[in-house]
Amino acid sequence: MSSSGAPDLPVPYVDIADQFRDDREALMPIIEQVLESGQHVGGSWESRLEAALAEWCGTRHVLALNSGTDALILALEALGVGPGDEVITPPNSFVASTAVINRVGATPVFADVLADQNIDPGAVENAITPRTKAIMPVHLTGRVADMKPIMKLATDHGIAVVEDAAQAIGSRYDGALAGSIGDIGCFSAHPLKNLNACGDAGYLATDRDDVAEYVRLARNHGLVDRNTVTRFGTVSRMDSLQAAILEFRLGRLEDTINRRRANAALYREHLDPDLVFSPPCRNIEFNTFHTFVVQVDHRDALREHLNDQGIGTAIHYPVPIHLQPAASYLGHGVGDFPVTEEQARRILTLPIHQGLDEAQIIRVATAVNTFLGARRQ
Repeated sequence: MSSSGAPDLPVPYVDIADQFRDDREALMPIIEQVLESGQHVGGSWESRLEAALAEWCGTRHVLALNSGTDALILALEALGVGPGDEVITPPNSFVASTAVINRVGATPVFADVLADQNIDPGAVENAITPRTKAIMPVHLTGRVADMKPIMKLATDHGIAVVEDAAQAIGSRYDGALAGSIGDIGCFSAHPLKNLNACGDAGYLATDRDDVAEYVRLARNHGLVDRNTVTRFGTVSRMDSLQAAILEFRLGRLEDTINRRRANAALYREHLDPDLVFSPPCRNIEFNTFHTFVVQVDHRDALREHLNDQGIGTAIHYPVPIHLQPAASYLGHGVGDFPVTEEQARRILTLPIHQGLDEAQIIRVATAVNTFLGARRQ
């Protein structure tokens, strides 16, 4: 980790190896303990993690799983979503949020987004039909979607709400934690997330006993005991090693979030608002900044320039889901979701991870301002 922030040093978009260097001394004995125990699946680490995450998520139940994608699949299954049903979701997410709807046999129905990239409640209302079984808002970038009107729509129409909170552990909306507002919250603990495993992992949060019971069985073949299956399931258990790593990193999550929020504040202080649009946070929002996404002109040229300067960036996401080849069966085309499509041309994700220091953030902001300012002249 750079402490000098020297301008000639690279600014990596992510640095997972650097995180491990920080964690190594404390984490390695925990890993050795798991391996020496010989109990690699179904041990006490998973149950301890579930209890700790339930407190973090503000729900009665958390079920540890092997990915955020499986959390979404099992959530939809637990709600009885299947063929003939529709699920409303935004088209600007990672493909998993739409793929899982297809996976259970239901039909994805897209609703366009707001300036902050989160789903537009007004578009959700317009998309509801008698076949709508669930709404799946995606809390993109670590910002919780505008849930109050979404929950009212769900209540008025008798529709379930599954929060795709893969990027939003610890985020809040009007005092409520991400994943605790709808019927079910689904989280990813992929290595790139704020709370990250050393491999694939995820978890599902809910207050509903029926959902928890279904997922608890379904994630382990449907086994009630070693020799009794009441309903065929799948294999989506979190292994003990990942659970132990996540339990350890959960203890550092508050610091991780605080450092990311501080980096976001620095960006907003130093990026020129006439050149760079960064969606502001409302008073009711607590954004954990899984990513820091800005909207700019000359996006591709700027990204190439930053890369030449040793500054890593990403795009979340350059091709909206409704324009992906896999979604062609839905019949959408260019212009169907104009806000999403315009943002896809302008969005750029700047490095914000907790390993960065103030000088590095200022270096990125200066490089962005200088390049865009020259293009404006």
